[in-house]
Amino acid sequence: MKFLLSNDDGYFAPGLAALAQALASLGEVTVVAPERDRSGASNSLTLDRPLSLRRAASGFHYVNGTPTDCVHLAVTGMLDALPDLVVSGINDGANMGEDTIYSGTVAAATEGFLLGIPAIAVSLAKKPAVHFDTAARVVFELIARHQREPLGGLALQSGAVLLNVNVPDLPYDEIKGTRVTRLGRRHKAEPVIKSSNPRGEAIYWVGPPGRAEDAGEETDFWAVANGYVSITPLQIDLTAFRQMDFVNKWLQA
Repeated sequence: MKFLLSNDDGYFAPGLAALAQALASLGEVTVVAPERDRSGASNSLTLDRPLSLRRAASGFHYVNGTPTDCVHLAVTGMLDALPDLVVSGINDGANMGEDTIYSGTVAAATEGFLLGIPAIAVSLAKKPAVHFDTAARVVFELIARHQREPLGGLALQSGAVLLNVNVPDLPYDEIKGTRVTRLGRRHKAEPVIKSSNPRGEAIYWVGPPGRAEDAGEETDFWAVANGYVSITPLQIDLTAFRQMDFVNKWLQA
């Protein structure tokens, strides 16, 4: 089995190393990750300059671009054969609720999914995270299950599925189990933080995300807060189907 690994924390991140080590016994691992931390890069592609691909002493490849760039470059230009699975992570911090829209970790997995490859994004739900070994073991078990019952076999149309996995930052023995969840929702983000640079010019830092608002028992927020691994199947079609009739009537009014 061939794995393509990426992340948004950079090729030097401990979560990526833990993931690569965990999956090495299950198949052939190729790592293509950003050269620096690109958290929050979302699904952006670099279109205004060429990308460079280099290899670190660890054997990991790194790209001077976004997580999406890394997977796109690997699948469409670098690799001789398509990977069987794209795995992104292990992220240092949660990617739940609206986090998934901004997350480079989720974006790397999404790019694999868009290219027709089953994909998993995995995050440790605390920052700074400690128990990367727990998340690596969770992913190992999911991949072993995938080898017995391929994720692509569950898809109805695309031949691929996209899973967003959030793991409580706990010792493995304290994990209570796994829940299939939906994305929760947060309150609006905290205000930006205003400061000034040495020249006296105003600068702004994006504030922290809001706290969970929609965090019922079926959500990713609830699962992680209660010691469960959260697995949320994601889709990419943003069409608001329930509003199509309304917009049609509005246009014809």
